[in-house]
Amino acid sequence: MTHPFPSLSGYIKSHSAIGKIHSNISLAPYTSYKVGGEAQWYAAPHNWQELQATFEWFSNKNLSLTLLGAGSNLLISDKGIKGLVLSTRNFRHYQFNNDIGCVTVAAGRPIVSVAWQAAKKGWSGLEWAVGIPGTVGGAVVMNAGAHNQCIADLLVNVVILSYDGKVKTLTPKDLDYGYRTSSLQNGKHLVLEATFQLQQGFTKEDVTRKTQQNLQKRRSSQPYDKPSCGSVFRNPSSHSAGWLIEQLGLKGYRVGDAEISHCHANFILNCGQAKAEDIFRLIHHVQEKVQDRWSLILEPEVKILGEFSTL
Repeated sequence: MTHPFPSLSGYIKSHSAIGKIHSNISLAPYTSYKVGGEAQWYAAPHNWQELQATFEWFSNKNLSLTLLGAGSNLLISDKGIKGLVLSTRNFRHYQFNNDIGCVTVAAGRPIVSVAWQAAKKGWSGLEWAVGIPGTVGGAVVMNAGAHNQCIADLLVNVVILSYDGKVKTLTPKDLDYGYRTSSLQNGKHLVLEATFQLQQGFTKEDVTRKTQQNLQKRRSSQPYDKPSCGSVFRNPSSHSAGWLIEQLGLKGYRVGDAEISHCHANFILNCGQAKAEDIFRLIHHVQEKVQDRWSLILEPEVKILGEFSTL
């Protein structure tokens, strides 16, 4: 596959692009929870030249690197994040290949946007993704899914950038996909774009109708009126995490302004002025109660970044 990301070896320093790196930027506006402290350094490149310049700047510093997409599956500490936070939210290009029924999408584009674009073309395969709040990059890393389907079912390949500046194209067999997991979760690679195989030959009315039905189903069973990260915990093999939490009577339980949703027990909501610490403590409380009752350890699906108190 031809992609727009050449080797960093051809880099020419761009001082204007380096100026796009900012210090002490609050990360709360960039997460769906609307909580979190400051990034020591923050960059959100708009194009390959700016990304190259950011990596050149980063390579000359003794800094840690944290990757950020839409921030929809993320809990960032109130103390913020040291080092450079690099966001792909401005990488949004996409292209449909009518000859082979594939769509190639940049990492920062919301997966829901791709689902609707495919529906308008009558291409099937992404109807389930209409309620997924994150980006394409995050969906690939997490193997996002719904309605018994997931990213691994559709992915043809993914273009990644490693911390040493090398661009690679990987296939699903390289990614060790499992339930909401992949080898990309090691945090050593930045997803640049992904290509998905969809199915042609449907009417746009049929695909749009199915997509709309999936969206209505999610909205009827999940809360969308307050900030959240989506599902907080991975589902264990025995029962859904939401069912286990609901059986404990924890719907509506609060720590500060963080609350377990009355609508869906696997959602923790920011009901106004919640702190990241409130959400973190509520996650820990749920884990303790579930372990005490069923001897199960609920594993968070939400990625937790930064320093939190020792409970």
